[in-house]
Amino acid sequence: MTISIITPAPARSLLGNRWTALRWARLLRDLGHRVAVEEKYSGRGCGVLVALHARRSYPSIERFRREHPATPLILALTGTDLYGDLRGDLRGNRQAQSSIEMASRLIVLQPLGVKELPARLRSRARVILQSAERPRGRLRPKKRVWEVCVMGHLRPVKDPFRAARAARRLPEASRIRIVHVGGALSEQMKREARSEMRMNPRYHWQGELSRGKALRLLARSRLHVLSSRAEGGANALSEAIACGVPTLASRIPGSAGILGPDYPGYFPAGDTRALAELLRRAETDTKFLQRLRSACRRLQPLVRPAREREAWRKLLAECAA
Repeated sequence: MTISIITPAPARSLLGNRWTALRWARLLRDLGHRVAVEEKYSGRGCGVLVALHARRSYPSIERFRREHPATPLILALTGTDLYGDLRGDLRGNRQAQSSIEMASRLIVLQPLGVKELPARLRSRARVILQSAERPRGRLRPKKRVWEVCVMGHLRPVKDPFRAARAARRLPEASRIRIVHVGGALSEQMKREARSEMRMNPRYHWQGELSRGKALRLLARSRLHVLSSRAEGGANALSEAIACGVPTLASRIPGSAGILGPDYPGYFPAGDTRALAELLRRAETDTKFLQRLRSACRRLQPLVRPAREREAWRKLLAECAA
């Protein structure tokens, strides 16, 4: 089968949607399909169109559906879609809402995402958790500092400086160092990151790194923090699970849908004090850290590539039928 994947993230960018599209392309090629990745639909013929992001891919979705009314169209919904553009109130986006109506199937990246869809469309939804693999080689944590990794571009929805602010509250004896990987998507965010580094010795912003370097840094870390205010199902969370690095996560549906309701490492979104307390406990309380690690190990089967590949095989078989 010939498959076109549409992602609005530009080529050579390290944005999450671009990485997801490239990973899916590789996975679908492994299943024997011919795959092309484009920023917008170019008119080429295909057996299935896969689009990421309901609002930003709307022009491609509308054109494809107009030119190919009977061809399967799969729409993968992001956090911006589920927890912003698809709201049923005036804040919702009409183009995003139109996109989901035109889709043959809807992908959500964690099971709680299904609840955000209009009831009449939920039967079209399929849950496909994003997979990840630990980088090869033995990666030991640093001894002189207790590294805590934050992975994500500097965007307001990611609440990117929450871990840095929490680290300011730690006791002087703490060895915690927040290492942040991700590009600044605005000059204001870049200035804020540099200002935080100047006044906070526990915070180090690495900027944008290659995928391999970022994964190796994550894999050697003691802990991972995901402080987002909204997520569809974060790549970084799957990667931390695969690497065996426990996550402290804001309690939002996009993370709870993967980690489960009883995960011990939640804090209320935006709550600096609560995150600081979890960081302190993780560093000083061996039993608490072990609980986090055990919970992480139990989740590892969910992010195995074979599981994601099988989910795609079943979905494409539905489309072919």
